[in-house]
Amino acid sequence: MKKKKLFILLITLITIIIFLFIQNNFISITNIELELSTLPRSFDGFKIVHLSDLHSKKFSNNQQSLVFKINKAKPNLILFTGDLVDSKHYVEENSLMLIKEIVKIAPVYFVTGNHEKWSGNFHDLEQKLIEQDVKILRNDSVKIKKGEDEIQLIGIDDPSFNDDMPYADDNSIATRELEKVLAKGNQSTFNVLLSHRPELFSTYANSDIDLTFSGHAHGGQIRLPFIGGVISPNQGFFPKYTNGKYTQKNSVMIVNRGLGNSIIPQRIFNRPEIIIATLKKSS
Repeated sequence: MKKKKLFILLITLITIIIFLFIQNNFISITNIELELSTLPRSFDGFKIVHLSDLHSKKFSNNQQSLVFKINKAKPNLILFTGDLVDSKHYVEENSLMLIKEIVKIAPVYFVTGNHEKWSGNFHDLEQKLIEQDVKILRNDSVKIKKGEDEIQLIGIDDPSFNDDMPYADDNSIATRELEKVLAKGNQSTFNVLLSHRPELFSTYANSDIDLTFSGHAHGGQIRLPFIGGVISPNQGFFPKYTNGKYTQKNSVMIVNRGLGNSIIPQRIFNRPEIIIATLKKSS
């Protein structure tokens, strides 16, 4: 009887270890089809791979399991919404290894997260990303052309990069930076925003952003049936914005659950995620 109990205990422990390993390391693919009335017609069927929050994590040798899935999607663009590195466990090589491979697949656009700031190494990292031909949007915009149409990509720095308004709240900082970019006269019929912080969605919607890509929430770290995410940075317990598609006014936001971990080392019912977003012109 004692041997039987030990055997059951051993099997239970092995099962838990395997489960936890799968939750942290088996990448999930989320396909999202976005029907958007304001989308220029030439961009109907345009495919975007959205990545976020790698936190210097390594997936297999040379990130090949991750790169394989991205390549298989055959995207027109790859968007990375911050925390490529982790400030507490800074392993730049893993992050740059991924970048080196995915720039061969499609143009890569990047915005900063709070860990880029907290690491204290972003100046050097930024130069290395530029050398890899990554387009870094720091409170700036760029036009993407297809056929006779164009869309505008806007990227704003994480609010932690703000130095000249030390006592301003994150919402005020994001509002100011968006206003600056939009005031440059780079008006477009369709604006796509890259911003690390999903909790600022009201700011994005009020700025007439059509589509936002965001991360930061790590899917709520632990996801419970009928409840969703349990905890996330800047939103606390039972956060509102953690995963998938959200709509406010005429604005849509996509939140990626991220690839790596930081302070909390384990995901539960919340595997690392690649989002493949296909833009569709609604009738």
